[in-house]
Amino acid sequence: MANPGGGTVCNGKLHNHKKQSNGLQNRNCTKNGIVKEAQQNGKTHFYDKLIVESFEEAPLHVMVFTYMGYGIGTLFGYLRDFLRNWGIEKCNAAVERKEQRDFVPLYQDFENFYTRNLYMRIRDNWNRPICSAPGPLFDVMERVSDDYNWTFRFTGRVIKDVINMGSYNFLGLAAKYDESMRTIKDVLEVYGTGVSSTRHEMGTLDKHKELEDLVAKFLNVEAAMVFGMGFATNSMNIPALVGKGCLILSDELNHTSLVLGARLSGATIRIFKHNNTQSLEKLLRDAVIYGQPRTRRAWKKILILVEGVYSMEGSIVHLPQIIALKKKYKAYLYMDEAHSIGAVGPTGRGVTEFFGLDPHEVDVLMGTFTKSFGAAGGYIAGRKDLVDYLRVHSHSAVYASSMSPPIAEQIIRSLKHLMGMDGTTQGLQRVRQLAKNTRYFRQRLQEMGFIIYGNENASVVPLLLYMPGKVAAFARHMLEKKIGVVVVGFPATPLAEARARFCVSAAHTREMLDTPFVNPISFVWKKPVENLIFNKLPDGAQIWKL
Repeated sequence: MANPGGGTVCNGKLHNHKKQSNGLQNRNCTKNGIVKEAQQNGKTHFYDKLIVESFEEAPLHVMVFTYMGYGIGTLFGYLRDFLRNWGIEKCNAAVERKEQRDFVPLYQDFENFYTRNLYMRIRDNWNRPICSAPGPLFDVMERVSDDYNWTFRFTGRVIKDVINMGSYNFLGLAAKYDESMRTIKDVLEVYGTGVSSTRHEMGTLDKHKELEDLVAKFLNVEAAMVFGMGFATNSMNIPALVGKGCLILSDELNHTSLVLGARLSGATIRIFKHNNTQSLEKLLRDAVIYGQPRTRRAWKKILILVEGVYSMEGSIVHLPQIIALKKKYKAYLYMDEAHSIGAVGPTGRGVTEFFGLDPHEVDVLMGTFTKSFGAAGGYIAGRKDLVDYLRVHSHSAVYASSMSPPIAEQIIRSLKHLMGMDGTTQGLQRVRQLAKNTRYFRQRLQEMGFIIYGNENASVVPLLLYMPGKVAAFARHMLEKKIGVVVVGFPATPLAEARARFCVSAAHTREMLDTPFVNPISFVWKKPVENLIFNKLPDGAQIWKL
């Protein structure tokens, strides 16, 4: 498969065939540690960067015990449902009224059975309420249950100074008030807390315009538009870009907001394997050759949906290859950078900077302010005509309330901090510290033999637990050690791939990062340490040369 610049893509690698013609000479140039091959006519051939991603498979006996655990839980679940139906065991779940006994049940899928009989047994590990700012340390409100997690009551005690390994506070900008937040306090006094209107009516403030100009400057694009909710940025804007007669090619691990936006659009959706350019190219080729079903008409638009960093896998999109395919087949590319903007790249400008690519190569740049910026909301950025179109047609702009002025000011403050416009280099130092902390934490986990997923540069670190019983035991034991961590299982992950998800922050000290390794948890499966070689690639690691 030839790429637009003359390179070829095969077997997961983008290779370059050097050509010299018409007196043109190839030249190498290095930017941000990434070697790029370019020609004097400005056409870029390829971006050479080793991407190390580990997706190691569990040993057979671990998977056997995992499925046995779910099997035993399922058998006891059916037994308990039988006892509930006969009134032997009290049913604490919501039930239909007697008048509706003959109606079709509202919930009759597997998730309802799973929630009732498995999730409820370990429900205490989710939705834990905190009572402080989500900085590197936070306070957790203690709660207990008297009916096996169907309801909870608070004891009045507070668990102080729990290490926060669960919040997406990548740069440590979500913190309690200090002097640097004075501008936010001033905006609150002038503008109030809310706008009480949509962008189309009386809800566009000068603060929104200032923020949009700053976002466009930060991303090095023509224009940007901000929205009050990150989830709605995807779900409400994708339907404005594509509709019936269009084709969406979506990565199988895309976030729910992307999935919902694609479904609401009415476009045809086809799924390609995660980060697999061969799978994507096959779908693109078939779409171009065969067109729409039955009529065989050409698709009105073909839109590729990807994420910058995948939050459940910790992997980074293979952007150079996908851009090459997009150009070859005349498709559009929509990239969600919720977990990568501010956290990836030498200066935090996301995946395009990480690969040394021009942001204009991506047609629609989307991101949120809920992670690295310690605020709320999202943005769409790109060409000016794209942004102007969304200002008129976006459901979020027409119907949703505008971003709160203090929130907008917090994002402005964070962007100026990152760009050095506050007169300091602290923003850049935060980005570099995050990269150091991420690599250190991942290396320590690999050194101890844990199976972790994802890219070595991703601040989201999934640690595989597999067995349902270990999910609950891990989260409870970590809280006893005063470490707050998020555990994730089905249906957010595949049934047999439950995991703990650590989120590394620039605000974490080395002592905080070392805490999980002091008296490590013994019931989580680990590879034999004597078989590990530190700083070597773990078994199952994939090296992608882009």
